[in-house]
Amino acid sequence: MCPACIANLALIAGGATSTGGLAALAVKKLRAKTGARKVDSVTQPQESNMDRPKVVSRAEWLVARKELLAREKESSRQRDALSAERRKLPMVKIDKEYVFDGPNGRKTLRDLFGGQRQLIVYHFMFDPSWDEGCKSCSHFMDNSEGAIVHLGARDTAFAVVSRAPLAKIESFKKRMGWTFPWLSSFGNDFNHDFHVTLDKDAGSAEYNYASAADLVKAGKLWSEKGELPGLSVFLRDGDSVFHTYSTYQRGLDLPLNTYNFLDLSPLGRQEDGDRAQGWIRHHDKYSAQNAKP
Repeated sequence: MCPACIANLALIAGGATSTGGLAALAVKKLRAKTGARKVDSVTQPQESNMDRPKVVSRAEWLVARKELLAREKESSRQRDALSAERRKLPMVKIDKEYVFDGPNGRKTLRDLFGGQRQLIVYHFMFDPSWDEGCKSCSHFMDNSEGAIVHLGARDTAFAVVSRAPLAKIESFKKRMGWTFPWLSSFGNDFNHDFHVTLDKDAGSAEYNYASAADLVKAGKLWSEKGELPGLSVFLRDGDSVFHTYSTYQRGLDLPLNTYNFLDLSPLGRQEDGDRAQGWIRHHDKYSAQNAKP
């Protein structure tokens, strides 16, 4: 199990990723220093009257709802404008030949496109020494798998890449019941080059476009070495492949529809500031008692 999934403490509040995938090589030591609560057990948030919105008349509610709607519409316009700016980013040609292990043999990065012009790659935290993939990355893929089938209609392929050996990936993928393409980058530089496996000896010493050492000093990252989550986008022009975009940390929030649904609710995400995603489990580990009728 990934150490970062054991206790994801104050990093979200400090600006770290909401996917909870942060390499924590000194989790036990940090817990002892901070007195952090154990988050290994699945718990339901305690119900409290303080969690509930104020009760008003329908007329008063409608006034408040329309005021919020105006702000929601402005937020949507800003998001559309930001997406347009994202599409205008320049791109970088990929000159290195990355070769991955897949269930149907070895594949190059170009092969992952199939016949599509675009490729989205999710960098799934799965260290070669772990027996299962990161629970927070698993949460991300639970949220994403249903959308993947539609991407091909927009000339876009999707693949997941991890450093774990293919045999471990295939075993965990079967357990989770997933069908998306998942390949191993074990033995190549892909994870280091895209800064989702930190190791300064391998030339990977930054995360989310900032120095890993500085992030550790600021309390926004556990360690300068280890696995981290991210998402990268590529464009194909003939046989040439170009890197157009990568995002990390809170940039991974957008596809998390669990959160998108909860953000619509009055109780919201129901997360303490120091326990963001501490409640997340592999979907086969939730207790039946947590599913209320």
